[in-house]
Amino acid sequence: MKLISCLAASVMLSQMVHSASAEVVVVVAADSPVNSLSKSHIANIFLGRNNYLDGRIRVTPVDQPEGSQARQEFYENVVNWNPASVKAHWSKMIFTGRGKPPRQVASDTAVKALVASSPGAIGYIDAASVDSSVKVLKLAQ
Repeated sequence: MKLISCLAASVMLSQMVHSASAEVVVVVAADSPVNSLSKSHIANIFLGRNNYLDGRIRVTPVDQPEGSQARQEFYENVVNWNPASVKAHWSKMIFTGRGKPPRQVASDTAVKALVASSPGAIGYIDAASVDSSVKVLKLAQ
């Protein structure tokens, strides 16, 4: 009986860990000519260091709210910065007048709506939220 309880607890714990770390994908409009970007290019876009998707298309990065799981996953796994570092970066950029942070919207649904209707917009959403209105970018190294 004790073994069954331990196994049940292990299964529940592994499901909780899996659900807490959803896969985040980077998206652009479905008709965008861009199919892939390097992680460093995406990081530079979201940190205000690059304003173009492929050298021609002016980019508009779309962020999710601070504290959201998608934002945390994106910055840690794609940009390779923790949320506190990102916040400090943008505080410095704003204070010195060198930039402003990406536009922020409330949810995956809002990211998809803005990205799908704005040429050059790029955002990130949970992979489970992808639909035909957006294209998932392949991440090159």
